[in-house]
Amino acid sequence: MSPPTRVLVCDDQDLIRTGFSTIIDAQPDLEVVGACGDGRAAVDLARRLCPDVVVMDVRMPVLDGIEATRLLAGVGVADPVKVLVVTTFNLDEYVYEALRAGASGFLLKDAPAGQLLAGIRTVASGAALLAPEVTRQLVGRYASRISPPDAAPVDGLLSPRELEVLRLIAEGLSNGEIAAELVISHETVKTYVSRILTKLDLRDRVQAVVYAYRRGLVT
Repeated sequence: MSPPTRVLVCDDQDLIRTGFSTIIDAQPDLEVVGACGDGRAAVDLARRLCPDVVVMDVRMPVLDGIEATRLLAGVGVADPVKVLVVTTFNLDEYVYEALRAGASGFLLKDAPAGQLLAGIRTVASGAALLAPEVTRQLVGRYASRISPPDAAPVDGLLSPRELEVLRLIAEGLSNGEIAAELVISHETVKTYVSRILTKLDLRDRVQAVVYAYRRGLVT
């Protein structure tokens, strides 16, 4: 049997922190290894305890969840931690900035307990939590801010087919929808997605979407 997924819970509200910890610890495949109430403590505990997933609030004292996420999972971090942002704000700038900082996905605090648990498992597996349509809405809302006019071209980095797949990912299509659009198999799409992430040194689909918008591949 595989060891349980180790989870660090970070939220400045004691009731929410305790509730999340209780729900998570009740699962045989999940284990809460620590809990804290501010971003600085989250960074320190994550570096010391090496959790598989950090459940991170956005608005916290000392250091907010966005900056804490950047320190744990951002560009240049040698051993990034998977961060699941949990917020009261749906598709707002805080969530967008957290995703840019390196978070693997987000949930709303009023989501059912089952969604929280599924979200932790999804992020722990290495997948992005955002549904394709949510990704499109979230990143599309801030496209003008993501896409600087001097964005670096991707010519030569990806093959024409890989560029096509990347554009479709950024437009919010699932693997199944991409397969239907390009008339190729689901497994072939998965292979293309894996190649794209590897070539561009991206962790998941969320980062691929942001990358595509920043380079002007999608408007």
